[in-house]
Amino acid sequence: MTLDILVEPGPAGKGFSQALRAAAEATLQDQGVTDAGLTVVMTDEAGMSALNLEFAGLNQATDVLAFPDGQPDPESGRLYLGDVILCPPVALAGAARGQHSLLDELALLTVHGVLHLLDHDHDNPEHQAQMWEAQARILRRLGSLVQPP
Repeated sequence: MTLDILVEPGPAGKGFSQALRAAAEATLQDQGVTDAGLTVVMTDEAGMSALNLEFAGLNQATDVLAFPDGQPDPESGRLYLGDVILCPPVALAGAARGQHSLLDELALLTVHGVLHLLDHDHDNPEHQAQMWEAQARILRRLGSLVQPP
């Protein structure tokens, strides 16, 4: 099994790299992915707002965005799944609502984003139920008590 998971914490996410790498790896393992790469990037509200405006047409920060790629990495030939972008300042509000730590919220968002890279979605009730079940299963595996909304 060869998984290349790069976590770029930036100034907004120092101290979370190891846990988020573990969340991404657990998601890939749960989904049967054994040979792929992805990147998790943490940014601030201004950076997330700019990305959300450019790619979703929404001029506001959000907690997570996923940008699927699905192409072979030119250096390794390994499938590159894409990028998961997290915004810890926005995630902090989700952690407060859920009454859990920022680290737990970022792990949930990492799992959520990686599932999006793997073509999961919550665009209808059936897909949402499947995605929420996968998230809950993966978070339990990670020892988290946090459950998807």
